[in-house]
Amino acid sequence: MTVASRTPPVPGPSRARPRRRPSGEPPPLPRTLTWSGRTWLAVAGTLVLLYAVDQLTGTRWGDAITRVDQAVLEALADRRSGAGVDAARAVGWLASDRPLQAVWLASLAVLVVVRRWRHLLLAVGVLLVVRVVADVLALQTQRVRPLGVEVLEDWEGFAMPSRPVAVLTALLMVVLYALVPQGRSRQVGKVVAGVVVASVVLSRAWLAQESPTDALVAVVIGVTVPLVAFRLLAPYEVFPVRYRRGRTAHLEITDVRRAAICAALRDQLGVDVQDVEPFALAGSGGSTPLRITVSGHSDAVLFGKLYAYNHLRSDRWYKLGRALLYGGLEDEKAFNSVRRLVQYEDYALRLLRDAGLPVPAPYGIVEITPEREYLLVTEFVPGAVEVGEAEVDEGVVDQGLAIVRRLWEAGLAHRDIKPANLLVCDGRLVLIDSAFTEVRPSPWRQAVDLANMMLVLALRSGPGLVYARARRVFSEDEIAEAFAATRGLTMPSQLRRMMRAQGRDLHAEFKRLLPYPVHPIAIQHWSARRVALMLGVAAVAAVVLTSVPPLLLGSPLS
Repeated sequence: MTVASRTPPVPGPSRARPRRRPSGEPPPLPRTLTWSGRTWLAVAGTLVLLYAVDQLTGTRWGDAITRVDQAVLEALADRRSGAGVDAARAVGWLASDRPLQAVWLASLAVLVVVRRWRHLLLAVGVLLVVRVVADVLALQTQRVRPLGVEVLEDWEGFAMPSRPVAVLTALLMVVLYALVPQGRSRQVGKVVAGVVVASVVLSRAWLAQESPTDALVAVVIGVTVPLVAFRLLAPYEVFPVRYRRGRTAHLEITDVRRAAICAALRDQLGVDVQDVEPFALAGSGGSTPLRITVSGHSDAVLFGKLYAYNHLRSDRWYKLGRALLYGGLEDEKAFNSVRRLVQYEDYALRLLRDAGLPVPAPYGIVEITPEREYLLVTEFVPGAVEVGEAEVDEGVVDQGLAIVRRLWEAGLAHRDIKPANLLVCDGRLVLIDSAFTEVRPSPWRQAVDLANMMLVLALRSGPGLVYARARRVFSEDEIAEAFAATRGLTMPSQLRRMMRAQGRDLHAEFKRLLPYPVHPIAIQHWSARRVALMLGVAAVAAVVLTSVPPLLLGSPLS
């Protein structure tokens, strides 16, 4: 069971020469603010610059703006009527405490229900930043309320910028970018939000609560901060707003991303691509698997695993959780970049191939967005089915056991042996997904690989057959150690689900076949690092529990 040391050629037409991207040319899928984001940033920057010039040079632009505002307010006051004032008060109520709090709490509730945690954190952060910026600017400018015109509604503090308008605008932007899917719905929502904000600005000017300039500066703050935050920290391409069920690890393959992937494959690997489609999403939880059809041949196909920054973040949280729960059983060192994450999997795949294991041939790494999004390209195994759905005979069982024996001899552990990572193609067993592969693992980790392999093979063949064939490759002591090291927590979740679906406890059935009873190997390991991590997490949790609830449940204006 060996493979060639060299990577086979890419299927389909001969590869073109890769193209080096010139310095300064944007990547296939650049991360930008688009023209709207840049425009609002430019407007905000211009306002700051004008204010700085006015303060440093004494140009007195502020006096000229005040005179214009005063003239506008006086003209509006001359046209006041009872019905108009009542209508203005009704519209202005939208920027008061109760409606803002209702929208705020409803938005947070929806984000919690749909478990969109990144958007939830951004929503809280955006409102905090808007309020702080508004307060700092108000103290800096210390602009008084309109003079010479009767104020017909409540007000407090300095006038510029208008805090109610800033918070209302920011809250509507949060609703748009955190709750409304991109497309026609969001475009309609922008129009509705614009009408609401404009109506509130006009009503507050009609009632002389503040000048038009005060409200316009507030609108700029309320739009710019959320827009920049969501575009840069939660871009739709990586964190889409959607309500259909699906794994958060799976990126949406939009037309823009599909075109970027095709361009990157052509430039960096010299492969002309006809189509890119998601593939076998049910068995993948840590990346977005893709089927890549090469132009010119309908049967010329490559396989790709798309990684983005959200996968890096998930890897960090996963390893932190494992370190807190179990201590130092495995390599829980988190990667510091998406590039390192995909580099390691490519390296591990080549290591498995060079060790003679039946794995797909690696073809290389493709950069979609620097440090944000990468594609690992490998051989596509045609006609393959997961071992949990295939016919498992003695030949397949022997191949699975030989894979574990070869891993042991090469000083490796796969660490994620489950039905989705074992494919059967024309009676040949193929091992895929090398993301968790560990070099020079502990004996405990190697024993877990053996037990999980035997459990997976027994799903479609039976413990008796697997145990009998395993005794030809492993000693009884090695098999006993494997089932002493393995129990529910160390089995992949897919394997546990499939055993529950069959209504069988395969682990117990295997233990009954052992020549002597075994005692479970302890999986709790304590260290100074684990204690420090637990204390740190407890401290952060205490701060969150004491400070966040008042912030979340209070009014956005307070």
